[in-house]
Order: sequence, then structure tokens, then C-alpha cells
Amino acid sequence: MRPRPPVKGRGIFSGTGLIITALAATAAALLFPLWSYADRPGGTAGAQVLGARTVTTPYGPLSERDRDFVTKVRLAGLWELPAGQLALERGTTQAVRDAGQHLVDGHTSLDAHDRTVASRLGVPLPDQPNAQQRQWLATLRSARGQEFDRQFVGLLRLAHGRVFSLIADVRAGTQNSLVRDLADDANTTVLDHIKVLEATGYVDFSTLARDLAATPSPVPTPPVTDAGSAAPVAPAPSESYSLPPAASSPLPADAP
Repeated sequence: MRPRPPVKGRGIFSGTGLIITALAATAAALLFPLWSYADRPGGTAGAQVLGARTVTTPYGPLSERDRDFVTKVRLAGLWELPAGQLALERGTTQAVRDAGQHLVDGHTSLDAHDRTVASRLGVPLPDQPNAQQRQWLATLRSARGQEFDRQFVGLLRLAHGRVFSLIADVRAGTQNSLVRDLADDANTTVLDHIKVLEATGYVDFSTLARDLAATPSPVPTPPVTDAGSAAPVAPAPSESYSLPPAASSPLPADAP
């Protein structure tokens, strides 16, 4: 009996079928993790939080960096306000005492703003300075006379210089209207404090530039300088802040 001749095209179609099956299996394997995550509580929104640590609020997206900024504003006030009070009590020059008054006034107002923003955004806030800040306060509490003046200005000017660039970065990138408004307030407050600290005459700018460029140390050592003939800066008038309105969603195309 003669063998049956092969059917033309059967091998081709069989090979194509195997390729299609393999591609389908690969696609399913790749998509399965996404589908399985979407089935969890939170669905698509949960996937967005997992990837970017960003949550939706009535005032715009709130990123992890935004929340960290709100926390850092609170921490700044928790140690800089008592540092300002120490300067009012121990400063040996009027310029140092004026700087202390600016810190007290500025952080009293900024802290109230920060706590309001944190409450609206659901961001938990600390109630005491962190370990590094407590070390800075301990350094100030143990100092007297001109040594206090030098430590006070050196520590506070360095700390304000470090946070100044952070505020600018947050202000430039945040999508949240409350965080944006808080960054504006913080920028105004920090710049005012930088100016009054510099007006004391205790800032060594070359040493400051070196310290700002270096990796932060647990307790930075302020430069030892003479007060010189510093001209105090008059306190800026206190400014009230107003919270921005909640961000509204765009209207649909067929809306009146």
C-alpha cells in the first residue's frame, strides 16, 4: 500500500498555532500580577499608591514627599521656636535677641499653618523634636555669653540653609494646593530668618558654604567669629495666611 501524501500547509498552520499559543501564555503571565492586584481592596487606586506613594485628596494629589515636607515643617518649629526663646533670654546683643524674636514669631505662625494643613490632609505630626534637634537644643542650653551667640547663629543659619533648597524643590513639584501654599509661607519665613541671622555678624560665609556642601553631621560646629558691627534687621510685619480652595475636577465636555 502506497503511503498517503502529506497535506499541504498542515505543518505551517501547526507551527503558527504553537507560536500564537505561546504568545498568549506569555501575555497572561505578564498581566496576571496586575489583574490580581486590581482585585485587591483599593483596585486601581491601590496600584497607584503602591507605585508612587501618592494619594488623592480634594486639594490635588498628595505625594510621599509632600507628606514628608509637612512633617519637617512641624519638626523645624519644635526646635527653632525654643531656640528663639533662648536667644531672647541669653543673647548678648540686640541683633541676636532680634533674631530670636523672629524665630519665635515666624514659627508660631508657620506651625499653626502647618497643623491646619496636616489636619486637612490627614498627615500625622510629631509632638517633639527629633534626636538631632534635641542635641542642638542641648548645645544651646549649655552655652553662655558670646559662646551662646556663636552657637545659636551657627546652628540656626546652617539649618535654614539646608531647608531652603528643600522648600524650593517641594514648591516647584507639588501638585497639592495646600502644600504649595504652605511652601510659600515656609519660604517667606525661612528667608526672613536667614536675613536676621546674617545681620548678627556671626555668620562666616566661607565656612557656611563648606558645611552646606558637606554631608550633614550629627551636630554641626558653627564657626567662631566676632560679632563685628552688625546692624539689626527690623522685624517684618506679621502676615496672615489663607487656605487655597479645594481643587475641583474639570467639568465634562457636555456640561452647560
